Amino acid sequence: QVQLVESGGGLVQAGGSLRLSCAASGRTFSPFAMGWFRQAPGKEREFVAAITWSAGGTYYADSVKDRFTISRDNAKNTVYLQMNSLKPEDTAIYYCAAARRWGSRDQADFGSWGQGTQVTVSS
Repeated sequence: QVQLVESGGGLVQAGGSLRLSCAASGRTFSPFAMGWFRQAPGKEREFVAAITWSAGGTYYADSVKDRFTISRDNAKNTVYLQMNSLKPEDTAIYYCAAARRWGSRDQADFGSWGQGTQVTVSS
């Protein structure tokens, strides 16, 4: 069973930056792709970004494109989310998960969810 643990969240002012990490442990970790989602209070969980584990191809939600960058370190079994120019509307719990297929933004196509890390952006 793969376990994913997110870290790096915190409180930051608008315009600031944070880097989230998602470390995988457990049995041999070789997902097809990894993704980040977020859930704000009272809202549905939404897709943020995804990256293929081998080639590093990426895709993003329009709301974060050009501000967030997803990357991975295969040797460390870790995926990152660099978040720049943060806005108050980016406030949410951020989750990482393993993708079952490429190109999806539907959380039903992701599994092995981590427990999440809180990101709060003050105005």
